[in-house]
Amino acid sequence: MTDQTTASLNASGAPGAQRVWFNRPEFDLILRLYGRLVAEGECRDYAIGAFGDHAVFCMHKRASEAPSWTVEKRPELAREQGAFSVLNSTGQILKRGHDLSQVLRVFDKKRFNVVE
Repeated sequence: MTDQTTASLNASGAPGAQRVWFNRPEFDLILRLYGRLVAEGECRDYAIGAFGDHAVFCMHKRASEAPSWTVEKRPELAREQGAFSVLNSTGQILKRGHDLSQVLRVFDKKRFNVVE
């Protein structure tokens, strides 16, 4: 097993398909960002998914809504555009790259606020 994938067990206890996961340093970066967004009032809930070809961390403004932002890890794209990407609620890729800390800097940019 590597830090990117781990074997899952099916109901009988036999090894199942390989799944992609975030490793500990990657998960730490994502949780720091999520904590900051919670403190700013931008997020209230999250969801984590591990699939055969990618892992996702979804951040929601409200639990009943679709995710506002999704952080994806797709190892098969590591040699091309980069394994990490941040998507918005419509699925548009906001930033993609090889280094997760650089990709997450998309959240550091100043946001525009509506002034009434």
